[in-house]
Amino acid sequence: MRSHCIDEMKSSHSRQFLLDGEYRSDRPLRTLLALYRNDWDKLGLSMLFYVIKHSPEWIRPIIIANVVDIISNPSRNSLSALWLNGAVLGILVVQNLPTSYLHVRFKSAATRQMESNLRSAIARRLQYLSIGFYEQKSSGTLQTKLLRDVEAIQGLTNHLFQFLPSTALTILIAIGVTAVRAPWFLIFYLGTIPAAVILVRTFKEPIRDRNRVFRRQTEEMSARLIEMIKLIPVTRAHGTENTALERIESRLKNVQGAGVRLDSINAVTNASSWVTLRLLNGVCLFSAAALAYTGELGITAGDVVLLTGYFDSLTGGVVQIMTVFPQLGKGFESIRSVGEVLECPDLEHNQGKAPVQEVRGRFTFDSVSFAYPESEKFSIKDFSIHVEPGETIAIVGPSGAGKSTLINLVVGFLRPSEGKIRLDGCDLNNLDLRTYRQFLSVVSQETTLFEGTVRENILYGADYIDEERLWQAVKDANAHEFIGELPQGLDTLIGENGAKLSGGQRQRIAIARAIIRNPRVLILDEATASLDTASEALIQEALEQLIWNRTTFVVAHRLSTIRKADRIVVLEQGRMVEIGNHEQLLANQGTYAQLHALQT
Repeated sequence: MRSHCIDEMKSSHSRQFLLDGEYRSDRPLRTLLALYRNDWDKLGLSMLFYVIKHSPEWIRPIIIANVVDIISNPSRNSLSALWLNGAVLGILVVQNLPTSYLHVRFKSAATRQMESNLRSAIARRLQYLSIGFYEQKSSGTLQTKLLRDVEAIQGLTNHLFQFLPSTALTILIAIGVTAVRAPWFLIFYLGTIPAAVILVRTFKEPIRDRNRVFRRQTEEMSARLIEMIKLIPVTRAHGTENTALERIESRLKNVQGAGVRLDSINAVTNASSWVTLRLLNGVCLFSAAALAYTGELGITAGDVVLLTGYFDSLTGGVVQIMTVFPQLGKGFESIRSVGEVLECPDLEHNQGKAPVQEVRGRFTFDSVSFAYPESEKFSIKDFSIHVEPGETIAIVGPSGAGKSTLINLVVGFLRPSEGKIRLDGCDLNNLDLRTYRQFLSVVSQETTLFEGTVRENILYGADYIDEERLWQAVKDANAHEFIGELPQGLDTLIGENGAKLSGGQRQRIAIARAIIRNPRVLILDEATASLDTASEALIQEALEQLIWNRTTFVVAHRLSTIRKADRIVVLEQGRMVEIGNHEQLLANQGTYAQLHALQT
């Protein structure tokens, strides 16, 4: 239990470390090492057991050389020496079983913890990033970073903390034993160094560039695939399956081309390494054999086996490094990719701001203007209005008038470029918006439900609500009748995004979710736009229950749904051109009256 608490505390510190600006994609190796800052003990034990389990590969050439010398010169060696070498080899082989398990166990504990911490940090950062970030990044791209890139970083760990240390030890042992048995042959080993350096310098840039291109193509393909799945109902309804397939197949071909180019450079790298180092190995073998044959330098048959065995291990190690090198490039590129999320400065800054303890619902818009960063035109310009608690404000206007922008300003997703928005007299910019939104509910045209039960979707974020209040919310949302007819009632699974329910049923669940939160501020964004007449009547009745005694902002295209609003704001090109109730605006014979005439 205590160990579990310590591990959980370490995980929390690691996640916070990643979120505190310590993640540096421009220094991928340093960042990778920092990812394991609390698990070096596990990695150290893993590498220790790896060295022990791998030891037969380093000692076997010595034993084989001894055996060759024993059998080639039996008069000078006893049979017991042969059995002793056999026993040592047998013990070394058998110990591989427990040490392999311990090596993998400790390595897995560290790498899986890193994976969990990194994915948790990405998920947390995604919760903190501004809405503008999601307008630039597709869900498929973010999914790739969360899954594929983290997996590649985990693979990078295996290469750096397993293959490279063992290869380095192999090279050191080979050099050490050769220095004792036949120091003249170190000249052959030294020949591998410039060969390896030339190969690395030659292929480093092409591998890195092609890894980057392949990653970006994969992200784009993932985004298009998710888009295709979402659009299947539209695609089928319009008979445009071939168009959808052509779009996704063009992305698949891009990924295929990038993958082939990446695989090709990897193949050239691996083949060049293998050919170069095997040629050096052949030179070493025949040189040692020639010296043993002539009897020069005291080289024996066993020494030939030993030298070629170690040189084979050394060149094999270098080949392995060259083989792993493309994977290292892939892993480091994934660290840079994840940095696009963890290092993104586009955060909603709430830390240190005043928490909202209570909301009455009084809003004051003081000459508010807003322009998106990439646009020179204001989406909202010089907007001023005072809203009393419990008042219902409807917002209408043609497409592109700025209705959605205004709602996003109310929710706090966007901050005014000019002017101020005050909530109960306090500037929204000075408030912790996370605490403010606990008093706010949004019901939009596109109802968002998750795969689970009706109960789980209604109680999302409000698990403390008792059964009586739950059913009251269901009744107020006019959802009790259809929920009572479901196979398991509130505990019925509704499928992904409520696929097993009708549009009106999904909307009533969304309204029940809003009611149960008992918000002081309510946003209704085209809540009845996509419903049939019967469903709209039920929804409208439920909404009247919901908006009572709450400050409500309503965006609507159907003007029939906002007749009872206290005031109606008419927007055109981001400016308020009219304000008043339904009767007043009709009497003015302005923009609202024209929109009303078109609909009636």
